[in-house]
Amino acid sequence: MTRRSCAIYATGIVCAHLLIVGIALVVAQVFQTMIHSRLKKEMTLTEKSQVFESWKNPPPPVYMEYYFFNVTNPEVFLAGGKAAVKQIGPYTYREYRPRENVTFLENGTKLYALNPKTFVFVPEKSAGDPEVDIVRTVNIPFVAVMSELNSYSFFLRTFVSMYMNGLGVELFMTRTVHEVLWGFKDPLLTKIHSMRPEVDEHFGLMWKKNGTHEGEFVFHTGEENYLDYGKIDTWNGLREMSWWSSKQSNMINGTDGAVFHPLINRNELLYIFAADLCRSIHLAYVKDVDVKGIQAYRFAPPSDVLMSPKDNPANEGFCVPAGDCLGTGVLKVSVCREGAPIVVSFPHFYQADPKYINAVDGLSPNKEEHETYLDLQPTTGVPIRACKRAQLNIILKRVQGFPKTKFINETIFPIMFVNETATIDDDSASQMRTLLLIVTLVSNFPLLIVGMGIILLLVLVVLFCRNRQKKNEVKRIDFTEAFHSFTTVKDDTAYTQVSDKPDEPSETPANQPMRNGSYIAMSPVEAQKC
Repeated sequence: MTRRSCAIYATGIVCAHLLIVGIALVVAQVFQTMIHSRLKKEMTLTEKSQVFESWKNPPPPVYMEYYFFNVTNPEVFLAGGKAAVKQIGPYTYREYRPRENVTFLENGTKLYALNPKTFVFVPEKSAGDPEVDIVRTVNIPFVAVMSELNSYSFFLRTFVSMYMNGLGVELFMTRTVHEVLWGFKDPLLTKIHSMRPEVDEHFGLMWKKNGTHEGEFVFHTGEENYLDYGKIDTWNGLREMSWWSSKQSNMINGTDGAVFHPLINRNELLYIFAADLCRSIHLAYVKDVDVKGIQAYRFAPPSDVLMSPKDNPANEGFCVPAGDCLGTGVLKVSVCREGAPIVVSFPHFYQADPKYINAVDGLSPNKEEHETYLDLQPTTGVPIRACKRAQLNIILKRVQGFPKTKFINETIFPIMFVNETATIDDDSASQMRTLLLIVTLVSNFPLLIVGMGIILLLVLVVLFCRNRQKKNEVKRIDFTEAFHSFTTVKDDTAYTQVSDKPDEPSETPANQPMRNGSYIAMSPVEAQKC
């Protein structure tokens, strides 16, 4: 066997082994299963996990942008006309949210944590100075008192109305942005506080929320089941709430939005418990996106989250009392806001019934600026970018005994909305890209083996073809030499002509061979010896 033949046989054997092994690994998904198993063990809220520190102290900066709706025609609205508002802002604050008092429970399968939030003003990302800029908006303490007295007698409401007029309290107030946001001493609440000490005399949309937490959380670590990674077990000691009118609506589902289980697919629904909304919401896949070179899935609340119970019966449980429901796109949260007629929605009533948008001039909802979404890296479940947008509104309507509301039309009035944003920082993005590259290479290693087998198969075909060509050349050379040898023999041979004459007896000389009739004979030119 020649060296060329040995090379062909060796290449064929190696090629066959690579293809068989590679295809078997691809079909069995050995390396992919190994990577997934490794991810499930790594993505846990345990001290040995690489993601634990980033969960305790999230590196990406979180910004809170506050926008306010400045009322430009309060007199027209009080006279029965349509209110007009103008958006002002943003007033941006950097949010710091470390986990504190982290304690492991039940053999490390759960952990307790507090999540205090601190806000620091960022002037370079803001449209103005909140301590200087003035905003005219609804006097929420005034409306809260009216709402509280709505079930009392007409005479008591009238007496309170006269008392409030004496204090100079109006339906609309003018304050600085800082006061409306972080609190001020309200004259009406001060009077109530003197009679009922449990009532705070200060009011602010974020009053006592700077440096405080939203409650005590117990999370699943994900060690027992990777699908439970980061899920809330209890909030303030509760596994379900009691505010709403159905068991399903009172359920505390999902995570707090900071982490999600690895290996996310496009067909699943993700759940988040939002303490500020007093409920859980679900997110559905929207599209694939790219964030800093990282492929991610975008999830967003579908339209059925705040859909009217007429169109989505599952939302009937959010009507309190039962049957007292609002339309699509809004949610009344009075039950967890001390009875104040507070309503939440997406900014500018995005995805809401057009009647709410048309009730106030100056609103222009659009998807790009007002949609809430979450971009998740599907392999690790890590949030790459998040935009949480919510609007605070209040119900204004006529209340008998309060003459200032005599002509107004019932309106869900916008107060302000917040845009909470976070994007992965550059260092974390670089680490994520490196991790994903390693995961991709290891997961696709069987394909590399198959690819090497295909390359060797092509090399084998080339070697085989060249070997066939070489053999044909050798045969051609042998044939040429044989033909040349045959030609040489032909030139050295003499032929005797066939005789046309009749046979006649003649004497044959002794030195000539006998002839037997007419024949062709070859006379040897030279005797050859064996």
